[in-house]
Amino acid sequence: MGRQVLHAIGKIQVKKLKKTETGIMMENTLRNYAQHPLDAAQLMTDLVAHIRPRQLNDINHASHTVQALCHILNSDRSKADLLRDAIVSLLIGRKPISLYVDSGIQPNSGFFTELTRRIGHKVLPDAINPAYLKDLFAQIFPQEGDERWVAAVPDEVWLQLVAALHFHELSTDKVAECQKSLLDAAQILSYRLAASGLEPELVRNHPEIEHHDSPFITQNVELQALLLVPQDEQHDIGHILVMLDQCRQVIQRIRRNSSQTGTSVRLTFLLQRMSQQIQRLEGLLGILSAVRNQADAGIAIVQLFKTLVSTERHKNAVRQHCRENVELMALRVTENASRTGEHYITETRSEYFSLMRSAMGAGVIIAFMAMIKIMTAAHHHAPLTEAILFSLNYGLGFVLIHILHFTVATKQPAMTAAAIAASIDASDRKNKNLDKLVTIIAQTFRSQTIAILGNVVLVVPVAMLVGWLIFSFTGEHFVTPEKAHAMLDSNDPFHSGTIFYAAIAGVCLFLSGLIAGYHDNLAVYNKIPQRLRALRWLEWLLGSARLDRVARYVENNLGALAGNFYFGCLLGGMSGLGVLLGLPIDIRHITFVSAFAGYSFVALDFMISWQMLVIAALGILLAGTANLIVSFSLALYVAMKSRKVTFAQWRLLLMTLGKRFIQNPGMFLLPPKREKMAVDVEQDTEAVPVAEKPEQH
Repeated sequence: MGRQVLHAIGKIQVKKLKKTETGIMMENTLRNYAQHPLDAAQLMTDLVAHIRPRQLNDINHASHTVQALCHILNSDRSKADLLRDAIVSLLIGRKPISLYVDSGIQPNSGFFTELTRRIGHKVLPDAINPAYLKDLFAQIFPQEGDERWVAAVPDEVWLQLVAALHFHELSTDKVAECQKSLLDAAQILSYRLAASGLEPELVRNHPEIEHHDSPFITQNVELQALLLVPQDEQHDIGHILVMLDQCRQVIQRIRRNSSQTGTSVRLTFLLQRMSQQIQRLEGLLGILSAVRNQADAGIAIVQLFKTLVSTERHKNAVRQHCRENVELMALRVTENASRTGEHYITETRSEYFSLMRSAMGAGVIIAFMAMIKIMTAAHHHAPLTEAILFSLNYGLGFVLIHILHFTVATKQPAMTAAAIAASIDASDRKNKNLDKLVTIIAQTFRSQTIAILGNVVLVVPVAMLVGWLIFSFTGEHFVTPEKAHAMLDSNDPFHSGTIFYAAIAGVCLFLSGLIAGYHDNLAVYNKIPQRLRALRWLEWLLGSARLDRVARYVENNLGALAGNFYFGCLLGGMSGLGVLLGLPIDIRHITFVSAFAGYSFVALDFMISWQMLVIAALGILLAGTANLIVSFSLALYVAMKSRKVTFAQWRLLLMTLGKRFIQNPGMFLLPPKREKMAVDVEQDTEAVPVAEKPEQH
């Protein structure tokens, strides 16, 4: 009863709209074309302009306008035949094949070549060639946002328009011409897919293709059989669809295995293009099958129409091009970071205190790195020379910290964020899985807290000790009182850009996490350990056993070494970059801020007021907070975007976190005892089912 009422209301609105200015203008447009049938593309452009809503989110207006057009066509059969013939003339006479096979499908030119093309065409748009239907789409749908209202109009409304045009009454010759265009397009797509299936990059990552019949070749064989069937006879396309589904499974398998075998921009781009070719080929075959079997092809036509409008509107979209391809590669990078991040999340007290000792060791080394930095700055080198020296000091120091198995606290967020994103990806909308996620967050929080405490608890006293020893042996302070006051003032959160500079350091931390994941992926994909073992001169120099240990170390640590070194380069180069550009760019890292405070206290003979002490402590606290929040937020955002995760339960998650903190604040600071933890794990095992991950495209 309710649907009938709504349908009746819709009819009334359509009739009203028909009598309005929009309906009259559409009738006039059709009448003018009937008198001067010269340019079918201009007719379509004018009709789309009438249908287009003034506000893109006013979908009801667009839907009612399409229904009003349907009412006009149903009321006057001659207008319906006129519009249908105009559409068919475009499909037959304006070379539609390039629209079917190229629109919305990545070219084989490569990621960066296509990126350059899109940027160039953004600056200088394409010239429209009216001989090609692909180019006319830009004329028919010229405005930004056209794809949005076209997609938002319900399929049922577009199907009403298809029915009103009576395509089933087309002459046999015109139907044959349309089918021929679709068949030619399907054949081109099939050939391209078969060629892509033989790419060395694909065979290298899926060698099973060499030992079994390739579905990429078989689908082309099946399509050739379809071409031999006369157009007026029925043919089952089920075999082709099975082969295309097997092609899709091979692509998905390669993407899953790339977490172990690595990936590249070229491979990611290739798999993306092949997926698009399969999807388009299935759509074209669906229309062909329905036409040949005299079934209703309306829904397939509408879906293809919406896809073509969207892809043509985005054919020069730089952001979409980057997002579609980079997200897939970022997934591999962040998964490497996720596996590394699991080592930074402590569950037991032994792991907890082991992390603390590791962080304390890093604090000792950072105190000496801060000393070298102060000594280098005292020579007042040229900005570029100073930036290089700072970068080498930081980079090599962080590499040494990693080699000695120590931990820099602020390196954790970029790694642990990926691990948390993976747990969000695996969770569903049930509270019991949220409880498990809260537990992971609590483990991460207490691990981060103890790591920071471990860094700071030794870096300050070691810096004081070094400053005191230098003063004892030389009789002069390592840092002059003026320099000490300057360093303390530079970390004053009330009178300097401490928080802003600490946020810049957080961005550097985030980038170092991506760099680490990228190099881990690089080591696996390019088989660097195996290639090291193949170096004869290195085997002669080190011996087989030692070379094997070196290769295994590189395999497991190349990303971490590169991430640490480049992190140091980013920190060291920021101040030099600020000088060269004349911009207020600098960094504040919690460990170095703490070390500089320690050296300053000794230089001032500990003659400091309690206000200075509070301001110094507050500067350290705020710098560390900005480091962590910025790096963690960026890393979590990228990790979730790469997994296409949308988490709509943030409010419930925050409420659950607050409730857990009130009930058991100790779990955010100290791991539970072994016995209690075992009971909790057992309860989690019983309560939390294995969640199914959403399919990743």
